[in-house]
Amino acid sequence: MSTETKLPAPKDGHREGYERSDADVRSLLKFGFSLLVILVAILVSMKWMFFHFAKSQQLGPPASLFENARVLPPAPWLQVQPRIDLQDYCQDQLEQLNTYGWVDPHNEVVRIPVDRAMDLLVERGLPARPAPTAAEAAGTVSVPQANDLQGLCGYLVKPPALEEKK
Repeated sequence: MSTETKLPAPKDGHREGYERSDADVRSLLKFGFSLLVILVAILVSMKWMFFHFAKSQQLGPPASLFENARVLPPAPWLQVQPRIDLQDYCQDQLEQLNTYGWVDPHNEVVRIPVDRAMDLLVERGLPARPAPTAAEAAGTVSVPQANDLQGLCGYLVKPPALEEKK
């Protein structure tokens, strides 16, 4: 005996696999009507909202296309030629380090070349401080010396991290 159930034979030469019952027209009409009601409610509420905002937030007259000229953003601007700008900057910095000039003419403050400032320091010396006590000396931090480590303009930069021990 076999427990298989036989499906009824197809009518009018149709093959198996088609839907045998029609869609429920009443359910489709209810769904379409409720969708239409929701859509109308949304449109009415949006129209009310736009009129409400138009009355409560006056925008004034519309702006003219030619009213305001284009205003450049504040500096700094993008560099068109960064290498040349860096060279010019370094040249200006080196010129300030190696020449005499006024810093503040009203207060009679001048700048002098670094070499001349070092010579004056050697001649005049620095003001002396009392020697640190043992407790003060224990709290001091040693500063590593930078040997020939220079940046883009020839200034000293931070030394690289110590190499890892192998």
